[in-house]
Amino acid sequence: MKQLLVISGKGGTGKTTVLGSFAVLAQHKLLADADVDAPNLHLLLQPKILCEEDYIGVKLAVKDDERCTECGVCEQHCRFGAITDLRVDPTRCEGCGVCALVCPAEAITMRDEVTGKIYLSETRHGPLVHARLLAGAEASGKLVTQVRERAKEAAARLGSGLILIDGSPGIGCPVIASLAGVDAALAVTEPTPSGLHDLKRVLQMAAHFGVPAAVCVNKWDINPELTEEIEQAAQGMAAPPLGRIPFDEAVADSTAEGVPLVEFVANGPARKAVVKLWETIVRS
Repeated sequence: MKQLLVISGKGGTGKTTVLGSFAVLAQHKLLADADVDAPNLHLLLQPKILCEEDYIGVKLAVKDDERCTECGVCEQHCRFGAITDLRVDPTRCEGCGVCALVCPAEAITMRDEVTGKIYLSETRHGPLVHARLLAGAEASGKLVTQVRERAKEAAARLGSGLILIDGSPGIGCPVIASLAGVDAALAVTEPTPSGLHDLKRVLQMAAHFGVPAAVCVNKWDINPELTEEIEQAAQGMAAPPLGRIPFDEAVADSTAEGVPLVEFVANGPARKAVVKLWETIVRS
């Protein structure tokens, strides 16, 4: 099975719009949303949840007051200020386990904490594995890894030959977890200074992990000169430009309606460009 990841380097470039259309065009695929902090692929695909499971992202310190001798050793050793007046503040606990290790009375244990949900859903364009991290929760990279593992298991079980992954914006831990081990990455960018800057960073990351990358410039016609500069920079980083998508009001309209672009309109400049981009990827 092959894994294609769509990334952006920054938010708002049209990454999910492109991936949502790929979901319509591709055959024998499984979909995965690796943006667990702010997932939105489900808004386009309107999935029906088949099953869900708790995600245990961290462990939190829990003190047994009956066994505690009030020696204060745990408070002295906590480097996060999570223990004050011999009480554990769960909002500050990082789950490192030092307090449980040093407690002479063994009055502190580390408890699993549910910090999110993982879902397997069905959409009109195939199975979707997605997740949601609870507000303020950490370990998003670990949750992305879990999403990818569930996606591979489901794809193997269903006989899917392709996994299409909607990645997170930026270059942080979730993107690292998304990139590692995929077969190829498509970076969707926009012709702005921040788009170029962040594209370079995410292409450097792809190169670090040995992932072949290519580039697509969305809304290229709002700044043709910068589009040329972006494509030249991408070529210099061994990431060939595969396509340009023009500005098209149908994109915003399809998003507002919660329908992938290529399914929303039968024609139009952006739709033609996305279809051509997918055909180019298939041939590559």
